[in-house]
Amino acid sequence: MPTYAYRCRVCTETFELNRPMSESGAPAKCPAGHTDTVKLLTTVALTGTASRPSSPAPPPPSGGGCCGGGCCCS
Repeated sequence: MPTYAYRCRVCTETFELNRPMSESGAPAKCPAGHTDTVKLLTTVALTGTASRPSSPAPPPPSGGGCCGGGCCCS
């Protein structure tokens, strides 16, 4: 379930709510009970480690020609 960030316009507190995407635009009360809130735009943070290949990729074929290094033209 996505987390949405809000800010209360009355007490200026910032808070987060977990709610379904279908309710992302629904009004939200701040923890103090105020209803004058605005949803904040947030960035997505991806955590974890990136997977890395166990061995480096082989170098591209070298040499001239259209056949990957061999001459196929007469």
